[in-house]
Amino acid sequence: MSQRLDITGLTSGYGRIDVLHDLSVSMGIHGNVGLFGPNGHGKTTLLRTVSGLIKPSKGSIAFNGVELSTLTPRAIVELGLIHVSQGNRLFPDLTIGECLSLGAFTKAARGREEASREEVLRIFPKLGERWRQKVRTLSGGERQMVSIGTALMSCPKMLVLDEPTLGLAPKIKEELCIAVMRISKQGVPLIVVEQDVEFLLELSNHLYLINHGEIAAEIKPGQSLDHAEIMSLYFGK
Repeated sequence: MSQRLDITGLTSGYGRIDVLHDLSVSMGIHGNVGLFGPNGHGKTTLLRTVSGLIKPSKGSIAFNGVELSTLTPRAIVELGLIHVSQGNRLFPDLTIGECLSLGAFTKAARGREEASREEVLRIFPKLGERWRQKVRTLSGGERQMVSIGTALMSCPKMLVLDEPTLGLAPKIKEELCIAVMRISKQGVPLIVVEQDVEFLLELSNHLYLINHGEIAAEIKPGQSLDHAEIMSLYFGK
């Protein structure tokens, strides 16, 4: 079954400040989705609203027909929509193994914990080498591997990644990009926010530019753009 996220007329933000303005978009129907655009224009706010961390002031968010806007983050995770936040938000004094075990708390994941762990370690073999190491002693790239690995332990139906390569050294970034591609090839649909548009073009066949809290442009499956055209979308002609 293909996974579908339908957002209609979404307005959301922080306190009295709206960041998203009547945003509507459907994601997942054409495979992986890439979101890009200038910093501070609503990409992270959109993901946080979808995952229940922010309540919208208006609009609808439906995942496979189930309305999410009134659900708790835990209930949304139980549905299989898993969000890996920007910034490696892990428990620093837990080991890698303990973090991964925490990811298998949903009903769907408990019975598959061992198989999921084996799959995570195939994707991220470095985690197996440092299994008993505490998270606070890991590099930024390794912590990002733990974050994504913990999300995979929840048996996601759709995986949402917020700038997974942010701040990483080039070699580690390349390793992580390869791992994300491997996850996609195993059938987990992805929604990825990323500033590296070339990576998004390789990973996704459907891209959206978010600017000033709105969908400013859409790159549809089969539509090719060169670097100059992408820059014109960012900054205007």
